[in-house]
Amino acid sequence: MTEATTLAAAAGGRDPRTGLRAVAALRRLLEQLEALQVRSARAQGWSWQEIGAELGVSRQAVHKKHGGR
Repeated sequence: MTEATTLAAAAGGRDPRTGLRAVAALRRLLEQLEALQVRSARAQGWSWQEIGAELGVSRQAVHKKHGGR
């Protein structure tokens, strides 16, 4: 997780350009990690309701976002 740590540090820096770029990179990384974990949960038989509960969103929201993948 060196990349995430580096990006998190940059996001908290004083230069807004660097910070905003780091925030955008962290957002992309987070989306990739979420998709990976949702695929893993579905492969293990988890329901959309269970996944949504762990992510703090409704089953409809998680299904809308990841159901077509």
